[in-house]
Amino acid sequence: MINPTKIEEMAKAIQSALPPGLKSVGEEVDKKIKQVIQAQLLKLDVVSREEFDVQTKVLLRTREKLQALEEKLNQLEKQLADRDE
Repeated sequence: MINPTKIEEMAKAIQSALPPGLKSVGEEVDKKIKQVIQAQLLKLDVVSREEFDVQTKVLLRTREKLQALEEKLNQLEKQLADRDE
């Protein structure tokens, strides 16, 4: 999920960059800016930091398991080679 605080910060930055005449419109502009930012961010193909961290841990565990399996395979191949000699 997209952090609402970040959207708020972006909306404020955009609003502060508006010319003085538009700033007087105030809340309505702020509300619309937030809606547009939220809609555009949702269109992006991104994941939350939490999901990224979860997937990173899954990848690390998978890598560890793969390494253990490779080591076991090497041992078995060595035992097989030694037996065939």
